[in-house]
Amino acid sequence: MTEASPRGTYLVIATSIRTEIERGAIADVLPSEAALMRSRNVSRNTVRRALKVLESEGVVESSPGVGWRVRTEAARRPLIDRMMDVIAEDSLGVSDAYPSESKLCERFGASRTAVRRALAQMEGNGVLETVHGKGRTVRALPPSRQQP
Repeated sequence: MTEASPRGTYLVIATSIRTEIERGAIADVLPSEAALMRSRNVSRNTVRRALKVLESEGVVESSPGVGWRVRTEAARRPLIDRMMDVIAEDSLGVSDAYPSESKLCERFGASRTAVRRALAQMEGNGVLETVHGKGRTVRALPPSRQQP
């Protein structure tokens, strides 16, 4: 960036990255912080502030080992809601086995801690139950899936 911005350089950069995402120029993984620094001729701190703005808006997310990714519309829904949908998507009924923590982590690209928190909430709501040696099973269908 050659001239000072009255709005804040990091906000201008955040806007330009958001525009590139909306146009489809960036579809999945953002360029590295170093590449963004070079292309916009700014410091790493300025790039990071721009990325944090986009993260707080739900446009991008940090992905360990990958960098910054564009958040998909599905990923913007709360994890607990997406995990409840597994029952319908996998056509699970009462007493059917629910997928393991590791499979859920892989399926949703979420940390084990986040998955465990959602599973605990589902157990607390009475949707799942844990049977020692058997894993988690569907205890009751979520309200949206119950038969009339």
